[in-house]
Amino acid sequence: MKPLRILILSEQNNPDWISVPLVGYRHSEALARRHHVHLVTHVRNKPAHDKKQGPFTDVTYIDLGWVDTFYDWMFRVIFKGDFGSQTLTAMRLPCYLIFEWLAWRRLKQAVGEKTYDCILRITPVAPVLPSPWARWLASSQVPFIIGPINGGLPFPVGYQQAQKQKEWISSLRRLYRWMPYARSTYQKAQAIIVGSSQTHQEFAEFSDKLFFIPENGITPEMLQNRSAIRDAGRPLRLLFVGRLVPFKACDLAMKGAVPLLRQGLAHLMIVGDGAERSRLESLAKEWGVTEHMTFTGMISHDDTMQHFAKADILLFPSVREFGGGVVFEALAKGTVPIVSDYGGPGDIVHPAIGFKIPLTDEKQAVDFITHTLEYLQRDRAKLVELSQAGQQYARAFLTWEGKAELTSAVLAWTLGQGKKPEQPLQSR
Repeated sequence: MKPLRILILSEQNNPDWISVPLVGYRHSEALARRHHVHLVTHVRNKPAHDKKQGPFTDVTYIDLGWVDTFYDWMFRVIFKGDFGSQTLTAMRLPCYLIFEWLAWRRLKQAVGEKTYDCILRITPVAPVLPSPWARWLASSQVPFIIGPINGGLPFPVGYQQAQKQKEWISSLRRLYRWMPYARSTYQKAQAIIVGSSQTHQEFAEFSDKLFFIPENGITPEMLQNRSAIRDAGRPLRLLFVGRLVPFKACDLAMKGAVPLLRQGLAHLMIVGDGAERSRLESLAKEWGVTEHMTFTGMISHDDTMQHFAKADILLFPSVREFGGGVVFEALAKGTVPIVSDYGGPGDIVHPAIGFKIPLTDEKQAVDFITHTLEYLQRDRAKLVELSQAGQQYARAFLTWEGKAELTSAVLAWTLGQGKKPEQPLQSR
């Protein structure tokens, strides 16, 4: 395939951060290794980009000035640093619109001169945050592609973890369809890439131009070969990685592991921090398992990878997870995932590589975790089998290079340079 000239819009794009900014960087970097990529991102990302020296043909940095000053104050004072707040996402809408307007003002002439073959917006990933570029490009004959978009996962019933996390603004989500540019973003886009089966269902009306490519990915250096020999005499090494907030359901992971922890047959390491930490530490004490648990707090991504490399099992019963990047990392390191059968993790994990907890209620989730851990404690050979299968799966389907290849096929299709791509990862 001949390299394309791609203009990538990615306001959140930073190799030193986690979550969406890291997704934005990894995805655009992988595409830049195949194509001529001009990246447009926020000026806050410039120091990290200067240090990383990525493979981009050009990078344009957008500075929002006083708008950023006001938002930073709001983030610190009103939202207390909670970047996962849905209300915060809604409040960011004007910032994204201003970012894209400033980017258009800077690059409108180049677009008109056909400098780029196509325009791809990678971040933000939330589908409720539209892009005016879709309408502005309508008469230019330059295709606009958006994605991966991911979100809209309903809060499940029967879980206090979901109810504690749910915000008032959740009930107003459908109103985004009436926001400026909301309709034109998806009507005028030549292709829409979605990152989960839930979002795929939500945008089913655009099925003729809809593609399912999971949001997250792994780098080659994350992959490791696990030894086929596991000491059946040592305790299972259990790992939870994530923010300690209600919907991540770390308490369900702990409660499900309690029977093995009390017997000294397992050790559970909690990597992450958040408002739930003190409550979780109190539960560990109440259940008499403190000596068989470790709370690391917030640590670096590199240190987290070291914990994955040593862990046997990832316990991640989050009840509302869009992408589930930690599941990708677990598979790359040979850590067997036990996840909720919902959202991003439910799309990725299948019986040959891990276990999916039926999303029924808290009691059944805890029972499932307990029974699965007891089974793996007895059968270490099965643990090895799942570990190795997961690593093979990660190599074949979950690398950023693999995602860049799939995305490239979508872009080529919009340009009439290839057939509509088949997708090896289908929503489950």
